[in-house]
Amino acid sequence: MTSPSRAADALPKSWDPGAVESTIYQRWVDAGYFTADPTSAKPGYSIVLPPPNVTGELHMGHALDHTLMDVLTRRKRMAGYEVLWLPGMDHAGIATQIVVEKQLAVDGKTKEDLGRELFVDKVWDWKRDSGGTIGAQMRRLGDGVDWSRDRFTMDEGLSRAVRTIFKRLYDAGLIYQAERLVNWSPELETAISDLEVRYEDVEGELVSFRYGSPEGPSIVVATTRVETMLGDTAIAVHPDDERYRDLVGATLPHPFVDRQLVVVADEHVDPEFGTGAVKVTPAHDPNDFEIGLRHELPMPTIMDSRGRISDTGTQFDGMDRFEARVAVREALAQQGRIVAEKRPYLHSVGHSDRTGEPIEPRLSLQWWVRVESLAKAAGDAVRNGDTVIHPASLEPRFFGWVDDMHDWCISRQLWWGHRIPIWHGPNGEQVCVGPDETPPEGWEQDHDVLDTWFSSALWPFSTMGWPERTPELEKFYPTSVLVTGYDILFFWVARMMMFGTFVGDDDAITLGGRRGPQVPFTDVFLHGLIRDEFGRKMSKSKGNGVDPLDWVEKFGADALRFTLARGASPGGDLSIGEDHVRASRNFGTKLFNATRFALLNGAAVAPLPDLEELTDADRWILSRLEEVRAEADSAFDRYEFSRACEALYHFTWDEFCDWYVELAKTQLAEGLAHTNAVLAAVLDTLLRLLHPVIPFITEALWQALTGQESLVIADWPKPSGIALDSVAAQRVTDMQKLVTEVRRFRSDQGLADRQKVPARLSGIDDADLGTQVGAVTSLAWLTAPGEQFSPSASLEVRLEGGTVVVELDTSGTIDLDAERRRLEKDLAAAQKELAGTSAKLDNRAFLDKAPAAVVDKIRDRQRVAREEVDRITSRLAAM
Repeated sequence: MTSPSRAADALPKSWDPGAVESTIYQRWVDAGYFTADPTSAKPGYSIVLPPPNVTGELHMGHALDHTLMDVLTRRKRMAGYEVLWLPGMDHAGIATQIVVEKQLAVDGKTKEDLGRELFVDKVWDWKRDSGGTIGAQMRRLGDGVDWSRDRFTMDEGLSRAVRTIFKRLYDAGLIYQAERLVNWSPELETAISDLEVRYEDVEGELVSFRYGSPEGPSIVVATTRVETMLGDTAIAVHPDDERYRDLVGATLPHPFVDRQLVVVADEHVDPEFGTGAVKVTPAHDPNDFEIGLRHELPMPTIMDSRGRISDTGTQFDGMDRFEARVAVREALAQQGRIVAEKRPYLHSVGHSDRTGEPIEPRLSLQWWVRVESLAKAAGDAVRNGDTVIHPASLEPRFFGWVDDMHDWCISRQLWWGHRIPIWHGPNGEQVCVGPDETPPEGWEQDHDVLDTWFSSALWPFSTMGWPERTPELEKFYPTSVLVTGYDILFFWVARMMMFGTFVGDDDAITLGGRRGPQVPFTDVFLHGLIRDEFGRKMSKSKGNGVDPLDWVEKFGADALRFTLARGASPGGDLSIGEDHVRASRNFGTKLFNATRFALLNGAAVAPLPDLEELTDADRWILSRLEEVRAEADSAFDRYEFSRACEALYHFTWDEFCDWYVELAKTQLAEGLAHTNAVLAAVLDTLLRLLHPVIPFITEALWQALTGQESLVIADWPKPSGIALDSVAAQRVTDMQKLVTEVRRFRSDQGLADRQKVPARLSGIDDADLGTQVGAVTSLAWLTAPGEQFSPSASLEVRLEGGTVVVELDTSGTIDLDAERRRLEKDLAAAQKELAGTSAKLDNRAFLDKAPAAVVDKIRDRQRVAREEVDRITSRLAAM
């Protein structure tokens, strides 16, 4: 057995995360602890990492995702599972192309100067040189991923999977080409995903103008984008609107274009809004497009790919869309058609998340996935329980999305990405070429690439080698759980479910050794958003975003991980600030100091004596440990990370460190040798339970305590069989209350901490606390009464077992003048705090604007200040 001094010497005098965490992590990787073995006889457990963009860096949302996945995989590995946590990155078509194009622009070049092939080579060069930032950050955070299986969505294997499923969908009639309305980015000259559009309230203008003339048939319409009237082909009114009944079917001339606008009746129109009539621009508005389809209207596109007016045959051709907005309005005014103008007019406008520009709804020839059957299969998988969403309260949002999904635009007008495997012949022919097929000679491949979400929708099985039948698929598919934020539930989760069920329903292939419908994951855990300490969503634009690595450098990876896991609950947002991370660092320090104390006093893991040979305190802490183990196990199983961490935190700090370690000092002084075994047993189990959340410090402490190889491959704690000893628990509870009350009384009397005071305890045997006298006198800093004992103060403490009277001799221990000055100073500070908090809470403007969490915090401060004023005032009066 390792000697106490040598075991303690295995630890530094204090815990410095920055000095050891990277070394510990590299040792884990070198030992191969995270490398999965698909031939293992252990049951499989797998998670695929939601692939971050290759252009990005870890933000706080990533840190939360990664922490929770690491907690799950570390715990399952310890519990005897063969674990695969598969990492990787997304090629991020738009973001990556923007980065490389900006680099070219520095040298005065464009991608067209290089040509497609050389430009793509340039992007691959950038990826090799600059795309590893996130991997290094993951290592610093402690991610226990299988680096030997690191994947990239443009790898050859994943590209083969993309071409395979594209052909299968195409051959099944589920991929088609059509002219539809898309979100168009004039700056990028491509369609973009709904997920890449953010809506902002902006101050614009609402222009009302007249079609027709005041003397003859006319209708007034209003728009915030007056330039789009160049593409108007109709005016729509409600079928029941009496004002326009006689005009339905009539035509009105367009003032600038040789075109007649037909008046159509459509139930989409709200007769109560504005004039009850709306202009219809089918090629540049989603609602108008649907009206155009219903009434078979012409759909002229009036803007080119750069957002410039084109092909209208008017004086506005060649103008930028915003320049044209002014020019068209002025031209309408010159004709006397402007009826009203409202400025500023606040309205919601979609903006590109990549460039910040307003997106342009635009009719465009694109490739689409027909989603109806795919979305139904995804919804049925959840309804049938094949995939379970945590929390269940988010199921309706999932169903609302998949049950009303529109066909998915999968083509992008980019050069970087998976090129669409459609080849075009000289006479307009088309053929879809699979991965093992050769395109017809002389035919040209489609210029577009696939939406990034297309390849990431295959991520759970493409990363394991599909369409080949691999050992990884046999062992680890379907994956066990998907961990992600609820904000991308609709976009990514639903699409993985759609493709997973489609592939798994193909009788020609086998996934995971099972034929027939197959889901990509059995559980979906959805966490909330990270907010700052004031409840605001973290973002760079708001100036409250935090680089998680900054906190890692300052407080250590364990501190950040514990903060994130402690705040994570299914579907719930979490608010964190630097104070929270500092508190988590302090928790690690508390655990470190307790373990070092135990080692210095000879704690070593050994068989425990029979329970009847142990003290009340021993039996109490061991039974509480078993209760906490069971609670943490249950919480982790339900993805209730917050509940598990809270239970472990309060047991560690409040019960083990603050009480049992202090009691152990008394027991060791009394020569109770078994105390070391109890200390070691508790720490051994506690460090195992905490390891998935705070792996670095627990690894160092456990190795020093046990001398064994690594907690990563240690066993997860099993039920100990120790039941709650209600008698011992009650005695300890009464002892804690008695000590707490005596300490509070001492403080009120102005006695310094740890200043020994003679005291007499009466009724302690009647309260069944005879075995606790040593603990009470030690922890309450009392001494036995001498012959000259003369009590000058006393208190009465009602306990479960009876009442104990404590008499103290405080004579000569208090400098009354000094104590009065101290109290008066404390009173002034408390009164100032009370006045400040009261002023804020009396300020109606503050109450209306401040987040509820901030107001509650100030109310708590006010309550504490008021209690302090009352306490100190009473103490001064008594003096």
